[in-house]
Amino acid sequence: MNDREIVELYWQRSERAISETAKKYGQYCRIVAYNILGDSQDSEECVNDTWLAAWNSMPNNRPSRLNPYLAKITRNFALQKIVYRTAKKRGGGEAELALEELDDCVPSGYCIEKELEEKELSEAINRFVDRLPDEEQLAFIGRYWFLASEREIARKQGCSRSKINATLKHTREKLKNYLLQEGLCTILND
Repeated sequence: MNDREIVELYWQRSERAISETAKKYGQYCRIVAYNILGDSQDSEECVNDTWLAAWNSMPNNRPSRLNPYLAKITRNFALQKIVYRTAKKRGGGEAELALEELDDCVPSGYCIEKELEEKELSEAINRFVDRLPDEEQLAFIGRYWFLASEREIARKQGCSRSKINATLKHTREKLKNYLLQEGLCTILND
């Protein structure tokens, strides 16, 4: 079943929409959640929450492609779970580490409630990523969108972890300079 047909099932409020979504995208969403959480049970919970969120959001949205739409929902649930874990002084892992690595690139004092600033920053980062060479782009997205480990990215790209580490470090520095040029952050402490 293609995405358009599945979305139509959501719009018809057919319960079959969820089963078709799970069949086509269940494994994909579990991988997205697991890369962030590193826990199968929590990942499965996020995926189930994703199906409910998709069900609730479809009357207002009609996505043309479900995989990025569902990945974003799954990722947000997984990140919320990380925030919960951190607040409870639990866990630790790749998600926190990847997000910490980006701390030097985003403007200091950045306030998530400022929707306009968030949109402008997001658009600038998207422009930056779009201009990256393919290997660098795949490493950056793998690390900072899917929160994959450097080891996993290296395995997928067929290179060493140290090469991915160096690539990501170089890309973060380029991002920082780009955001400075765009006037979206001030000089940060090194």
